[in-house]
Amino acid sequence: MEHVSLYVQIEERREKYRYSFQENKFITTIKKNTAKYNIDNISRTKAYAAFYNRNPEIRWAFLASMVSRNAGWNMTDLQGRWFALALEWQKRFPIFLTYEMANWLIFNDAFPQLLLYELSIYYNKPLFHLLKEFNVSCFMEAEWQYFWETGDKERLVTSLIINEQNLIQEPVLHNKRLKRKVFGTSVYVFQDLGHFSCVIFPTLDGRLYGYSVHGFQKLDNRIELGKKLASLLFSDEVNDSFYNFSLKTEHTGSRFDYEQYLHEGLYRETPILRGVYPIISHAKVKAKDDWVFGQAKHISKWRSPVSTVISKEMDITKWFVHKQHQMHSLIALKNWL
Repeated sequence: MEHVSLYVQIEERREKYRYSFQENKFITTIKKNTAKYNIDNISRTKAYAAFYNRNPEIRWAFLASMVSRNAGWNMTDLQGRWFALALEWQKRFPIFLTYEMANWLIFNDAFPQLLLYELSIYYNKPLFHLLKEFNVSCFMEAEWQYFWETGDKERLVTSLIINEQNLIQEPVLHNKRLKRKVFGTSVYVFQDLGHFSCVIFPTLDGRLYGYSVHGFQKLDNRIELGKKLASLLFSDEVNDSFYNFSLKTEHTGSRFDYEQYLHEGLYRETPILRGVYPIISHAKVKAKDDWVFGQAKHISKWRSPVSTVISKEMDITKWFVHKQHQMHSLIALKNWL
């Protein structure tokens, strides 16, 4: 069981600390840069990828960029040929807002952490005590300090997964309006039970790897999925293939980003994201109790490693394409009836 006393000590130290002139400049600059890149799914995805290219030891940034690509594809699916047939706009827009809100919240919390790490490297001293100014959990202050001292890449990835999934639990998954308009709808239940939602990692040679998303509302499920995705993404057998896709494929939000590698002559069925969605203004996140004080007893369980053995069965290209065709057929049948 995680010792809460460590987080209490960090919280108490945060209350007493006074910032220098230089530290206040750091805080202001990071807030400006976070707001600059937290505009939409495209800018977030590219910011994560660019950070990883500069700092490949921070593996979570690459994971975040690839998962963010998936969020963009899911967003534009809602404006594509098939979902437009299946659902009226009043039902599709709340689903888009769910992806957008979760995307925005995670970036707003995580990107200052990444930039503070980069500053710490530049000045050769840890600056993680400044995380308080970005309302980042004292759990992550302890984890960044631990990474600074040990260089444990796997633990940092898992810690960031744990933190960000706890971060969105209340404002997104427990949001009463979203529960009614998204998670409580027959469309969500249908996708969940039918395993039609997936997080996929494509390659330039037209292969797809990944996992179906099931029980998304449950915190434990999302953390476990995040760990499995991280294990897959950084497996020796396929990591280079995923990284080459990221480097050479512009993220537009359309599934055509990877569909172009699946079949020659395939035409675009989903639009580019910036062609169909406006910039969304988000309300500032209200200060709340740090999640770690209510969840510390679960952290040891959440840290448990997962193993991903890459084999031919891990290539889900045929399965995924079949699920897409299955969904399209069901939508076409519903529309015909």
